[in-house]
Order: sequence, then structure tokens, then C-alpha cells
Amino acid sequence: MTIKERFDQASKRHWLWFAVWTVLTILFSFWANSPLILLLILLFLDIYITKFIPWGFWKNSKNTAFRKTMEWVDAIVFALIAVYFINTFFFQNYQIPTSSLEKSLLVGDFLAVSKLSYGPRAPITPLSFPLAQHTMPVIGGKSYIDKPQWKYNRLKGVGKVERNDIVVFNFPVGDTVALNQQGVDFYTLAKHHPNGSLGVRSDVRSYGKIVYRPVDRRENYVKRCIGLPGETLELRNDSVYIDGNYLPNPRLSQHNYMIHTDGTQIAAEIFSDMGINKADYFTQNNYGQMVPRSQDLTGVDSLSLSVFNLRSRNGNNGRIYFSISMTDAMVDEMKSKPFVWDIIKEQELPGSSYYFPINYNHNWTRDSYGPLWIPQKGATITFDTDIDYKVAAYERCIKNYEGNDFEYKDGQVYINGVQADSYTFIFDYYFMMGDNRHNSADSRSWGFVPEDHIVGKPMLIWLSLEKDKEWFKGKIRWNRLFRSAKIPA
Repeated sequence: MTIKERFDQASKRHWLWFAVWTVLTILFSFWANSPLILLLILLFLDIYITKFIPWGFWKNSKNTAFRKTMEWVDAIVFALIAVYFINTFFFQNYQIPTSSLEKSLLVGDFLAVSKLSYGPRAPITPLSFPLAQHTMPVIGGKSYIDKPQWKYNRLKGVGKVERNDIVVFNFPVGDTVALNQQGVDFYTLAKHHPNGSLGVRSDVRSYGKIVYRPVDRRENYVKRCIGLPGETLELRNDSVYIDGNYLPNPRLSQHNYMIHTDGTQIAAEIFSDMGINKADYFTQNNYGQMVPRSQDLTGVDSLSLSVFNLRSRNGNNGRIYFSISMTDAMVDEMKSKPFVWDIIKEQELPGSSYYFPINYNHNWTRDSYGPLWIPQKGATITFDTDIDYKVAAYERCIKNYEGNDFEYKDGQVYINGVQADSYTFIFDYYFMMGDNRHNSADSRSWGFVPEDHIVGKPMLIWLSLEKDKEWFKGKIRWNRLFRSAKIPA
């Protein structure tokens, strides 16, 4: 049969479907700025018109079981392709796993994340299984094939990342992962190990296999964008300053507080009614048992009171609860309880924790941090002064995120084997923080978020589950269903 005869045999319905898919393909090609996508028109031409390839061969089979099986296969393949396309370019589901954004977004919130808000990122690792970030569900193993790796390309979106936006992004230091301890990034594990990264890699029994993950296969994180490209960020006594200007804390931001009572043990119902999760007032002891975050009457001695600047009443030392996360409104509510004596915001001693840049000697804390300049596309840094600091702060940007060979020796910087006095950034970077300011592993811990790691913007909470409750006893937070996830600062 000639091509002309095949054209003549095609029904009006087939020509209509071919026209629809052709128009959509052309529009998508312009949006993606990729002429290669137009080759799909030849595929649709054969599917609907010429039919040189027998796409529906199984429909004519006399074997009923085979036809039924192929119907299911056809439907599943179509569904997987549709889900892959929608997840990549339009929307993606995301579940809040940690309390770093409470009380703005809660553990157990399921979000619809818009890829259109900042422009969908074209796949970097195109051969991957839909709905699986990096690990296959149930069976385990990688959910993607490493090659090919495509260059970063972001399609046009309806906006850009703004200050105080809640943003979903790929975990920047999630490129190298110890499979047995995925809750802690590899670089933190190496920092704490006596033998550094070599010690982590050699201890397979404790840390498991060490794997590398491409940018778009790294774990998804969600934080609030505090600092934008080209700005200088600083925290002074828990207050954020951008280019020297004060930035108010988000309305629902939380901090850790110490609660001093008259000896009364705060009931679990009081914590629950205030929205404090069980994990916030219980901790795990050396035997794996969950115990309250408190010292009882006999455990609070005069020395403890002196250290925390507290005092006893009539010889009663009271009871102390440690590290209770609360918003300002929750603090006021707790203060109104007749058995509460004192509530004090917890302070962190300089040098007690590691903060970015971890390979530079500083005394920054979670509340007193910086100043730190955030890299901007097209901006240039010079290696003439404060070289140790600049190398510590920007080496990862230059080497890991922008793909250069980087070496620092004898006080000189070498980029791609050539001594360099300056460097011009090719990406924009962002500084992300959690609203739960004292319980958030964010940019203060691991640094900047490059633009190619940005995934999207949460738009809608479509489901919310309370992990501490049973299904028929308040498990579903009905008042959060179908609420906007664009929580203002």
C-alpha cells in the first residue's frame, strides 16, 4: 500500500487526533526551545495515519488472554508516560518528612508542587521510573539509569524564586550518600569520622555502600528562601539581616525553649492541644525508650539552676523541660499556665556545632551567623584577600556545582589547572532556612542551593496526616485539606 493510499484511508477522527498532537508538539518544542522534539510529529503521523508500524497488533489476536494482558500493558505504559510527563513539567507530589518548617507546614502534609512557578527543569537523568526519586518502591535498587546525563536547562515559568517563598529543591550535598545512614549527609559523616571520608568509605558494615546521585535524583528538601543571589546574609541574636537591613522572622517561626515548672509534669494532652508533636517533648534514651525531655524534682540541683539562670521557690527546684519547640503565640499560651515559672529561649555555645563553611575556623551558631555573601550569576569574586575564607565558602560552588577542577595550595587557587586570581559564577544561588529555626538542617549547615537544584513551589496541601494519632482518632487533619501551601512569612 502506497503512502497516498494510507493517507486516503485515514479517517477524519485520525486526522483530527494527528492535528491535535502536532499542534501540541510544536507548542512544546517552542516552550522547551528544542527543535528535536518536532521529530515526535513523525511518530504521531505513523500512529494515526500511515501505520507502517503495527502499534495495535495485539488487538487482532485470536488469543483472548493475550489480548487482555496487552490491554493492561498498554494502559499501564500510557499511564506511566503520562505520569512521567506531568511530574516532570507540571506538578509533583511531595510529603513533608521533618519538622523544619513547622508550624508553617507540618510533618505529614502532602503537597502538590508546581513546576510551572519557577519553570520546569528539563530532565537531567531522563531514564528514570516515574514516582520514584532515587530508589524503586518495594523491590529497592536504583530507580534510574545513570546515562545519558543531559545538561541543565530550565523552561520558561510564570515567575522566579522570591524572598520568603517556600521552595522544594534537591538536597545540594546529597550527591554522595552512605546507604546505611541516609539521614545524615556524607560530608557531615566524614567530618565527624576520625579518618574522614576514607574512614566512612572503608567501613561498609556501618555506613553501607557509598553511591553518587545526579542532581535531579537527589533527595527532595523543602525550606523557605531567605537570601537571594548577590545578597549578604547575617544572623545577629536570631534576627536575620539582608545587606544590613532587618528581615522579620516568619510569623509561625519556632525556637527551642526551656520550660521551668513548679514540679508539675506537663500532661501530653496539653502539648498535643498546643500542636506540639510527641517527638518535640519526648526523646530516646540509651535503651531506645521514649522518655520526657525533662529533669524531675530530684534531678534539678542548685548547679543546674545557676547554669540556666533559674531560681528555686521556697526550696522547690521544680522541673525543667528542655528543647521544646514553640512559636511566640505558643510561648504566651504556655506562660499563662499557673504551674509554669519560667520560659527561656535556648542559646547555643559557639563551636558546639558545625556550620557552613565547616572547613573554616569560625564561631558561628544557629542564631549568630555570617556575614556571608550569596553567589550570583555573572558576579566575580577575587582571590586577593581572605582567600582561606573564600575557598571554604565557595569551593563547592566552583567545583561540585559548576563542574570545575579546583585546587588550593601554597596560598594560590588553581581552577582547571590554571592559577586563578578570580572566578565568575555561572549559576544563581539561594540561602534556605526552616521556620523551625532551632531544629532545621538548612543552608546554615550545608550551604547554598544552586539554581539547577530548584524543583518547584508548593501550591496545595491535598492531604495531612498526624503521625502521633490513629486513623479514627484524629489521624487526618481535616482542617488542613485543600489549603494553600503558599504560607506567608
